[in-house]
Amino acid sequence: MGPAKDPDMTQLIRQSLTAYATPLCETVTEVPQPAGSEVVVRIRRCGVCHSDVHLQDGYFVLGPDKRLDVTAGRNLPFTLGHEIAGVIERVGPQAQGAKIGQEVAVYPWIGCGTCPACAAGDENLCAAPRHLGVYVDGGFATHVMVPHPRYLLDYAPLPAALAAAYMCSGLTAYAALKRLAQHAARGPALLVGLGGVGMMGLALARAMFPFPPLVAEIDPAKREAALEAGAAGAYDPADPAARKAILAATGGVFAACDFVGSDRSLQLALGALAKGGKVVITGLIGGMYATPIAMFPLRAMTIEGTLVGRLDEAREMLALARAGKVPPVPIIERPLAAAQATLDDLRNGRIVGRVVLST
Repeated sequence: MGPAKDPDMTQLIRQSLTAYATPLCETVTEVPQPAGSEVVVRIRRCGVCHSDVHLQDGYFVLGPDKRLDVTAGRNLPFTLGHEIAGVIERVGPQAQGAKIGQEVAVYPWIGCGTCPACAAGDENLCAAPRHLGVYVDGGFATHVMVPHPRYLLDYAPLPAALAAAYMCSGLTAYAALKRLAQHAARGPALLVGLGGVGMMGLALARAMFPFPPLVAEIDPAKREAALEAGAAGAYDPADPAARKAILAATGGVFAACDFVGSDRSLQLALGALAKGGKVVITGLIGGMYATPIAMFPLRAMTIEGTLVGRLDEAREMLALARAGKVPPVPIIERPLAAAQATLDDLRNGRIVGRVVLST
């Protein structure tokens, strides 16, 4: 059966998670009326992220035979999807500044507003988060409820699909690279992994850093795409000589970003570092890594993890992109009904770039 029709814009149609590790199902309810500062956004595009795969499965892999259960904190049926762009359709009486018909990207990493992290502007690190598509119903739907207009960002003249993808993959890459800026001023950065976030990272690094970055990726098609997108060099992490080749070309990199987050990807990133270098990890594939503690002071190295990015960083990133300084990444558009097929393709490594669902 095809998706339900919505001629009068009163139906909220979702591709819903009804049980973990099972296919999404279509559900239909009424579009809610916003109260207070709430805003209802009619979704035009929603990106599909690898973390959506983990949430559907119900766990993240921590290492051999170790999993982090993530089934708590949400009621089923639940709507995944956190890379959202759309049009304001309904506004609450206190939603100051929100205008019906305004095209907006939605910052989804919403916090409680009262904890120390939120008070410092780190809503993405909130102790009681309200992240859209993670703890609160998200964007695999026709509509989404946003608690306040401050989370709605102008994105013109960018395409809606690209603006949506920027809200996670773009923001994750931007926030990570921002933490490497001082180190990347010394020479080319190394970007490990060229999935959706890694390709965003390559585009942003071209705009943010003085040197074109190096990349490491097991898929030869993605390596070729990276070279065409301006990478200074591309290496195969499965090649035992890759680390030595990077060291020979650079003398050791001072900045590396691990967009994979596995034991092997981190091993390559750290192995390619010069003394005083820094690795930022954004990937969530999983695994365990061990190194002698003495190596931290002996190599003066830094390992830092990041989790998406702040609201002010989202504004900074969009400003950079809206100014035409960030080359667009490959984006495939599919209908909302293809949400499950897209999750399966991501799970099996069949996507280059980013897939965005359209409603």
